[in-house]
Amino acid sequence: MNSTLWNSIRDEIELRVEAEPSLGSFLYSLVLSQNDLSSAVASILSSKLHSDALSAMDIKNFILEVFNDCKNIETDLEKDLLFFKDNDPSCDYFSTPLLFYKGFLGLATYRASHCLWNKERHTMALFFQNRASEVFGIDIHPAATIAGGIMMDHATGIVIGETADIESNVSIFQGVTLGGRGNETGKRHPNVKYGATIYASSTILGNITIEKNAIVAAGSLVLKDVKEKTTVAGIPAKEVNKLNITSNEWDPGDSSL
Repeated sequence: MNSTLWNSIRDEIELRVEAEPSLGSFLYSLVLSQNDLSSAVASILSSKLHSDALSAMDIKNFILEVFNDCKNIETDLEKDLLFFKDNDPSCDYFSTPLLFYKGFLGLATYRASHCLWNKERHTMALFFQNRASEVFGIDIHPAATIAGGIMMDHATGIVIGETADIESNVSIFQGVTLGGRGNETGKRHPNVKYGATIYASSTILGNITIEKNAIVAAGSLVLKDVKEKTTVAGIPAKEVNKLNITSNEWDPGDSSL
């Protein structure tokens, strides 16, 4: 566990309590009373995902058990927080995604459901997928493979299919679909390589690859592989003139496309 990150989160939460004393008991119970990041995430998720089927305490204890079973989850959660902080200009604190971002919380729920899926606990994995879809508006199949260090910004409407594979340092914005093309079986969802960026409302279909540091412009329909360090846009998506540029330089709303 990254003790420096956890200490930074605790320091931020204490400042939030000073700024908003009326939220003090809420912030204390969810974060300051917890021993580590995994416990805090489990506490926050349980406060949001509980239902008639499972109480908040049941969900918290269950998620903690899952996190303990899959030791890599806390490292992945830390990488997610660090990537959010570094890549979202509106994110000034590590505690902001932890407390308030549906993308981070939906991704954290996926990480628990993915562990369950790999342990053949498919029913409970799908239960958590369904609750995350209902509560956070993000639908990730628990069998999908997603590395640590991912930013799902805003998150509403993101759909990621069963055989999708996403590497680290990838940014995915609201309304993105990583889907199949119909009734195919086997590997049928996209692969997204290190450093790629997929802007809002883009649809990527089939067993195709978005290569390293590629960019998919907002509203695109991608049906073919996207080469490394290239930008595609349109319906269907095609390479555009602004090649070999970084996501920081690319304006997905550029009207010249």
